[in-house]
Amino acid sequence: MFGNISKLFSFLSLDMAIDLGTANSLVYVKDRGIIINEPSVVAVNNKTGQILAIGEEAKKMVGRTPSYITATRPLVNGVISDFEVTEQMLKYFIEKAVAGSKKWWGFGYSPRVIIGIPCGVTEVERKAVRDAAKNAGARTVFLIEEPLASAIGAKLPIQEPGGNFIVDIGGGTTEVAVISLGGIVAFRSLRVAGDKLNDDIIQFAQKEYKLLIGERTAEFIKINIGSAMAMKEKKEMPMRGRNLVTGLPEEVVIFNDDIQRALERSVKQIVAAIKTTIEETPPELLSDVMTNGIFLAGGGSLLRGLDALIARETKMPCRIIDDPLTSVVRGCGIALENIETLETLVQKDEEWGAPV
Repeated sequence: MFGNISKLFSFLSLDMAIDLGTANSLVYVKDRGIIINEPSVVAVNNKTGQILAIGEEAKKMVGRTPSYITATRPLVNGVISDFEVTEQMLKYFIEKAVAGSKKWWGFGYSPRVIIGIPCGVTEVERKAVRDAAKNAGARTVFLIEEPLASAIGAKLPIQEPGGNFIVDIGGGTTEVAVISLGGIVAFRSLRVAGDKLNDDIIQFAQKEYKLLIGERTAEFIKINIGSAMAMKEKKEMPMRGRNLVTGLPEEVVIFNDDIQRALERSVKQIVAAIKTTIEETPPELLSDVMTNGIFLAGGGSLLRGLDALIARETKMPCRIIDDPLTSVVRGCGIALENIETLETLVQKDEEWGAPV
């Protein structure tokens, strides 16, 4: 009986996958694809505690708000740092996804949700994600580790007895994992990723030019002229900020070689994590990786020359997967649509009327 009720609920409810990222959050809805891709930013009125804006609207406020309004990210390094704000952000995304659905929402059934989480998070951090999703309106919450989700999104044969090496470079964390037979054999979770690269550029501007720049400016510079290794093509662009000595606005011209040197230390840490994971990989799986290569996912993988640098340092082929920015949410969506066959890859909480 309970099984039949569970199947009825699954038919009527809305299934969705969420990549709850440090920088951006994406929502995938079954049969509709990715319908939300917005920054993980929330603007809060500190006087009243009221949520003023979430997502794209909140990001426009970053660095431009009065003192009593804070535009902040409720996730740090891939884990929840502000539970209540994260809950409100999840509720906003779920309600926005539901509003555009033609499912039987009139019956009032809550959606089943699958969320990608970093490797190595504690049980307390896992519970925080589950609780936030449940309080935001989810009926059933599934959790899947982000490297597994990325590998599924990249359509790698992770359930076969072979080595699949994936590096997911997001906003807050870099996840390095070797996957075989549907499980993670070796992994490294490094809190050096896109946000750290932005901070490296901010520190470079202060040290070299005594110039204070914002996070959005640093990210714009990284995307336009940033690179992981020295490039033959020379690029330049203006960098605007406030001079820390005079207090006045100033503009300087910077070159891609400058930014490459600014990012060098963090890039070396990512490469070192990859090498360490290779050292921990069993020889039989390593031979597969040498043949298949290393796959890069996440927005950080788009840093110019990073794939070539990793290939040179590891002496193995390295390639960026198709559409690396959405690999986690696509993998989560595939896992949810095939939950019966991929149930060993996800962690499930208690569902009403069904045994755990």
